Amino acid sequence: MKKDLQAHYKAVLTGRQSRAAGQTFEDIISRSCEFYSDLGIAEIEKTPEPMKPIKRLERGHFVAVFTKRAQPDYKGTAENGRSIVFEAKHTDTDRMSRDVISPEQEKRLNKHEKLGAECFVLVSFGFSRFFKVPWNIFRDMKQHFCRKYIVPADLKQYECYLINGVLRFLYH
Repeated sequence: MKKDLQAHYKAVLTGRQSRAAGQTFEDIISRSCEFYSDLGIAEIEKTPEPMKPIKRLERGHFVAVFTKRAQPDYKGTAENGRSIVFEAKHTDTDRMSRDVISPEQEKRLNKHEKLGAECFVLVSFGFSRFFKVPWNIFRDMKQHFCRKYIVPADLKQYECYLINGVLRFLYH
């Protein structure tokens, strides 16, 4: 019983840490999108998760459920009308697994790519290394890297840098 409780608390803590890291990565990306917007280079926005309120609480708070499966995290338009669609993924480990992209996200990224959008996965390894991995490379990593995960050494040509709080993922 005690081991079950310890495992439960460890899972809760890990989940909270993962959510906090994900939020930190989103904050970095939001600052970067604002930077590109201020320069007139691109308008990119976080895709809100569709949800339906099911119970009103107090002071603008409510209980809600998600109504659709996850879409790619960000969508926007860059100079010359170029559409941009991407997913953001962070890990505190030394590898990123292919299965971090849900089937629904994959389906949508494939559709946008087929229509000519620039699609990619923005990857953070421990907030120390960042990569803009083209969607076709991430999607087909088994063919490119002979395994269903990637490590920073695989991605050197896709590295982008965090400079003064801005992740330079559009232009290096």
